[in-house]
Amino acid sequence: MTTTAYFSHPDCLAHDMGPGHPECPERLAAINDRLHASGLMDALDLCAPPLATMEQMALAHTHAHLENLLLHHTRLAAASGTERGALSYLDPDTAMNPRTWDAVRRAAGAALAATDAVLRGEAQNAFCAVRPPGHHACHDRAMGFCLVNNVALAAKYALEHHGLARVAIVDFDVHHGNGTEDIVAGDARILMVGFYQHPFYPHGGSSSGAANVLNLPVAAYTKGPAVRALIEAQWLPRLDAFAPQMLFVSAGFDAHREDDLGQLGLVEDDYRWITQQIKAVAQRHAQGRIVSCLEGGYNLSALGRSVEVHVRELAGLS
Repeated sequence: MTTTAYFSHPDCLAHDMGPGHPECPERLAAINDRLHASGLMDALDLCAPPLATMEQMALAHTHAHLENLLLHHTRLAAASGTERGALSYLDPDTAMNPRTWDAVRRAAGAALAATDAVLRGEAQNAFCAVRPPGHHACHDRAMGFCLVNNVALAAKYALEHHGLARVAIVDFDVHHGNGTEDIVAGDARILMVGFYQHPFYPHGGSSSGAANVLNLPVAAYTKGPAVRALIEAQWLPRLDAFAPQMLFVSAGFDAHREDDLGQLGLVEDDYRWITQQIKAVAQRHAQGRIVSCLEGGYNLSALGRSVEVHVRELAGLS
């Protein structure tokens, strides 16, 4: 059995962007309920993440961006005593409440602590059940529900603080991981591979043209078999040629056919198969080392079921 660390924290439940927002605290509750009901939670190494520091988060983001988030937090903290449910908007879809800053730092801290745990041999791999998500957060701005890019940050951390020479990022969210591409494009130490519905949010799709980025657009209503064929034909050869020493996963589950925020047709068995391929690449090249972080997934039932199969595969309990 593979030792899989599971990083989460109550602070990530306190981030709330208001009634009806799809990126809601209930997402983590749905995941936790499913993992407990299935018995899978009992097999995981449960870990409480630390708060990431400004210095750590600056590996992936400008100081100006981080200071802007802190400024919003400071204003909210001052207003929270008089304005119940106070929100400060960073873009039309992305807001902070008085507890968001701690959630952001816990989510980033989880990705960093998971990287430490895997590289120290304390776990074979890790899943971070955290929010807010990260893959739309660019080096200098928040967008699309995302404030700090947890996966890009962890990849940079593995290179800069653990001395790895090559890491890969795999993104299977329904939306293009534009923030991750913005941060890693042109860094030959990082290979990013992904697929995403196109045309769709964010508009434009993969556009850096960087040699280290392979983000594949797919049409709405594409189903699992076509996505699997793309992965076999394009992702896997690039990953094997690159031979990463560690893999980082932007694990978004909104390409599920039941998720109304996307229009792709994946099901749980597709997420199981994708995870098997990622794990096989890690076993061939990276001593099995994987850190996976939650991104999208907004149909609560489909999210819980999909995370279960993903984590079950990581843990070798299928």
